[in-house]
Amino acid sequence: MNHILDNPAFNALNTGNKTLSKGTEKAKYFPAEISPFSGLAENTSENFNTLYEVAPENTVFGFVSAELIAVPAPWNVLQRMDVLQMVCETPARDAAATEPVIALGDEHIPAMLALTKLTNPGPFAQRTIDFGHYRGVFDGDQLVSMAGQRMNPTPYAEISAVCTHPDYLGRGYSAQLILNQVQRIKAAGEIPFLHVLSSNERAIKLYRSLGFVTRKEISIYIIKKD
Repeated sequence: MNHILDNPAFNALNTGNKTLSKGTEKAKYFPAEISPFSGLAENTSENFNTLYEVAPENTVFGFVSAELIAVPAPWNVLQRMDVLQMVCETPARDAAATEPVIALGDEHIPAMLALTKLTNPGPFAQRTIDFGHYRGVFDGDQLVSMAGQRMNPTPYAEISAVCTHPDYLGRGYSAQLILNQVQRIKAAGEIPFLHVLSSNERAIKLYRSLGFVTRKEISIYIIKKD
């Protein structure tokens, strides 16, 4: 039996994120204004065709696969990224309350979009905040660091959009926000996980220091319906 995290997007769209789900029983996706991820019950040509049929025109999806696959035409594969999937069963330490952590709401969306555009932690759209649980650190009125939750394939919850303004690196803000998310997720009876590019050695070192361990190396395909 496959692990639930081998197919995180599809399983999230069937469980913790089912209220955000679009598509069919075997081919599901998030609304573009929330997240670009999609998933299939099984990686078959039939299911890829179903996803193609239900997807809006010119849609670009992120498709997570636990193994290398050949995405069938008429999908156009724009990119494949090698990613580590890391899980935190036991945090290495508690979150140090060095700075106030503020819950982020709709009024903060412009600042969140600006910070993610500057730092590029991964896809972040106008309504990504609908996943919930976004927290940030401010310097005055400026949002300088943030982290939140994305896919929720129960009982796992993905920490995402971890980013810090370049002028504020080295102050421990990302570590504080990640551990804050870890504590919140575990208090809810769930298990934190995240995805990081295999080439991002700095981030991987940080995550390991906080108690994350690599579960698996996976692939994310960027596919487009032309």
